Amino acid sequence: MSPTLFKFPSSLLVCLILFGVSVLAQGSSSIPNSFPHAWPGQPHGDFSSDWQKYFEVTEKLPNITGTLSRSFAGNIPVNRAGHPNNTLFFWAFEHAGKNGSLTAPADSNNTDPWFIWLQGGPGSSGMIALTTENGPIHIQPNGTWFINQFSWHTLGDVIWVDQPVGTGFSTSDSKGYVPDEDQTGEDFVGFLSNLVKVFPSLATRPLFLTGESYAGTYIPYITKHIFQTAKPPVNLRKIAIGDGSLGSQATVEHLPVVNVIETYPILIGYDPEVFDFFREQTHLCGFDLNLTYPQIGGTFPTLKLVRPTENSALLNPTEDRAKTLRASVSAKFVVTHGEEGFSKRDELFERREAGIQKWKRDLAGRANGTIDPFYGCSLLDELIDYAVNFTFPWTNGEFDVYDIPDATNPEPFKNASTFFNDNRTRAALHAPTSKDWIRNFNYPFGSVHNRSIGNQYGDPSVEPIAFLSELAANATAKNVSIVFYSGNDDSLVQHRGTEVIIQNMTFGGIQGFTRKPSTPWFDDDGNFAGIVHQERNLTYVLFDGAGHLVPMWKPAQALVFLREFVLGSNPNGTVLGNNTVVGGENATLANDFLPGGDEVFFGNSTTAGTSTIPAATRSAWASFIATATASVPVSAKADANDATRKLKMKDLAAGSVLVCLIVGATILL
Repeated sequence: MSPTLFKFPSSLLVCLILFGVSVLAQGSSSIPNSFPHAWPGQPHGDFSSDWQKYFEVTEKLPNITGTLSRSFAGNIPVNRAGHPNNTLFFWAFEHAGKNGSLTAPADSNNTDPWFIWLQGGPGSSGMIALTTENGPIHIQPNGTWFINQFSWHTLGDVIWVDQPVGTGFSTSDSKGYVPDEDQTGEDFVGFLSNLVKVFPSLATRPLFLTGESYAGTYIPYITKHIFQTAKPPVNLRKIAIGDGSLGSQATVEHLPVVNVIETYPILIGYDPEVFDFFREQTHLCGFDLNLTYPQIGGTFPTLKLVRPTENSALLNPTEDRAKTLRASVSAKFVVTHGEEGFSKRDELFERREAGIQKWKRDLAGRANGTIDPFYGCSLLDELIDYAVNFTFPWTNGEFDVYDIPDATNPEPFKNASTFFNDNRTRAALHAPTSKDWIRNFNYPFGSVHNRSIGNQYGDPSVEPIAFLSELAANATAKNVSIVFYSGNDDSLVQHRGTEVIIQNMTFGGIQGFTRKPSTPWFDDDGNFAGIVHQERNLTYVLFDGAGHLVPMWKPAQALVFLREFVLGSNPNGTVLGNNTVVGGENATLANDFLPGGDEVFFGNSTTAGTSTIPAATRSAWASFIATATASVPVSAKADANDATRKLKMKDLAAGSVLVCLIVGATILL
């Protein structure tokens, strides 16, 4: 029997919640007005080093044990005319073991590095990373805390920032939210100009500006505005963007779906017909771009995200529809990065089961050569729906786009809200009293609640790819380096999209990389950590076994990466003048995808079981992929090469089809 696709309008609304923003708009509620709080001891007048004593965190933080480096926190204005209460909140930790590094006096000979970290969202607090990814204190699902030995402040002063205005503990008057990314960049330069008055050494010390996800939009705009400032307040040396939203939704989210499947074919149950279907849809949507090294044929055409023509959740995703469907949204989306308190209700599952017969459609019955009318070119949504309806353990209702092999449902929740909104914490961090800290808010742009303006987040600004070539030229002229990195287990901003963006931009006078990334890099224990490639002031790093939030899943490797390829100048993967590559090129790493891990883990709030993919299954699938990609054209229909497909299916069955294996493993629950 041919495989089927479940056509239930529960595509998890990925188009609305990219990078962890809540699925629902705020409705018609009023735009909040917030402002900083003047705690005892606040100096008067302009910012200066006199403010260091005020910002220093000296009071005990609730439930935190152990010794921490000196830290400083509070709100600093962005200097926007007419909006004096528009501020950004920061929490800065001094370089571990170097007391006084942040408060050192101005000295042009001081070359100690410092870092800034920005979260994505848009509208996500930088304190999320501080407390769960690369910061010194980490919260656990049970509410307890531990000291993170892999904190990035072990390599230098690090400042985690809530931005744009209104995010986290940052404040904004009701008419002061940023209308676009240029205002975001301008605000941030204003913030920096005041920050260096408080910590004068930061004005000349080398700054490494880092962030992830939607910070892939923030950071290029901030960098552009730093470059445009006649006398920049800081000495920017390098930008590093992880799993970044550098291009359009079509490019970063839906174009890479075939690569997602090739990385984890368990998502489609190792079914060749389903693979052929997604491959054909990728071709029909114009997503099968031909990457060459060096890139030839000019820049790629602008990709258009074809919308569905049949009724689905992707059409007119109103608040009412979202309320109906939100229980089927990935728990990790909701709990880790979006609205809190969602629960999966029994009636939703009953509705899902009742809808199966209505929406189920046989792949073999589809019209050949046409874009699926139910999903259009929202291919990631279609893949998610397939997995949650046909592939265990995702059939338990959970699909974590941030970390593919994580099928726990619900996801263990690491929430620092109670900590930050404790009055003791608020006082210690000199945080505002006019608002509560929340992980995310979903109207950062234009003081509006309407996401139909601009992109799916209400951001009207052009994607960074539109000016990355110009930015790269200016960066080279100003001795600023660029780093892009990706987690291989991320399906939301999969690395293929980043590679397309690199091959579509010009840097060092040439479009794209001239050699395909295929050089391995290793962690401090000598373990394979991923792929690295460096050319003409641009570094690209792929992390093996890491999801969207790289420092969360691979903390030790992330710290090695920061030390070697961001702070340091490790030449591994560098293309030399004679066209050789430092560290060599590994042919097995030169594919368009890096195979994912052998295990999928699942459970209820904790990892209760894992299942290992049989070697025979992986081998048979690898053989099928090699044959399919070598001999079958991209536009092949689902019934092409049927004899080969049946042979491979026989091999897969002999290898113990993974779905059956995992079902058997449920006895561990």
